[in-house]
Amino acid sequence: MYRFIDLFAGIGGFHVALKKQGMDCVFASEIDKAAADAYARNFNHEPAGDICTVASSNIPEHDILCAGFPCQPFSRAGKRDGINDDRGRLFYEIVRIAKHHKPMVLLLENVKTILTIDNGHVKREIYRSLEKIGYRLDHVVLNAGNFGIAQKRERCYFVAVQKDSPLSFAHPKPVKRFKLLRDFILPHEMTEGMGLNRNDIVFDRPKNPEPQPKPMRIGYINKCGQGERIYSINGHAITLAANSGGAGSRTGLYMVNDQIRRLHIDEAKQVMGFEKKHIVSKGIAGYRQLGNAVIPDMISRIYDHIRIAA
Repeated sequence: MYRFIDLFAGIGGFHVALKKQGMDCVFASEIDKAAADAYARNFNHEPAGDICTVASSNIPEHDILCAGFPCQPFSRAGKRDGINDDRGRLFYEIVRIAKHHKPMVLLLENVKTILTIDNGHVKREIYRSLEKIGYRLDHVVLNAGNFGIAQKRERCYFVAVQKDSPLSFAHPKPVKRFKLLRDFILPHEMTEGMGLNRNDIVFDRPKNPEPQPKPMRIGYINKCGQGERIYSINGHAITLAANSGGAGSRTGLYMVNDQIRRLHIDEAKQVMGFEKKHIVSKGIAGYRQLGNAVIPDMISRIYDHIRIAA
């Protein structure tokens, strides 16, 4: 049985994916106490706290290192300070641990802007750092909406294998089948009270467009800013965000059964590829945890495309 470690673990997207592959998690770390509590409740595995305080020698031997390292320094929604941000420098904790343990594979995920920040310097530094400690690195940007997830979510996936390994990474191809947000909408009685009662709702496009695998804006409130756009459930959800403003913060607004509302937390879980029973914190914290999460199905697909080179 392969063993993996789960760094910057959040609510456990990597764990869900690799557990389904029959692997054993031997170590996890998560500094956010609420997310760590959710992780422990989901997997009966208590994460360590700040990875910077954990000696490499105190981490068990493992075959695969997983890390959805903090994306805020690289995100459009942040200041995009990259490696110069203290959170961006957490990438070097991955390097430290990989250098000590030499796992067979590294699976990393981040926002796609990590590739272009500082004129590509951050990307070059990631490649240089991992190549220096003996890894061949590849990356691919994928939109989860093209792989059976009812959400537009573009993320960069890095796969590193040891330089003398026979393994290689083949980029996944989009699937023909797609799911829509309407496939996950809860019964009205479960979302009662979530609707907006406002006099500034504007529909400037058809309310019931033909189904398409992409977010489809049909209206807006206020000035149509972030979190104020209204989308159809006949398309995909917009990218769930850990932090965003407006009445539709973190999920966007949707027209559901003639009411305008945000997604229910159980709907948000499902458009991230988690089961409804997956535990997150209550209230806004739960939405934030989902917005920060890694989609398990995408990690499974990445792993399935690591093969012995022909």
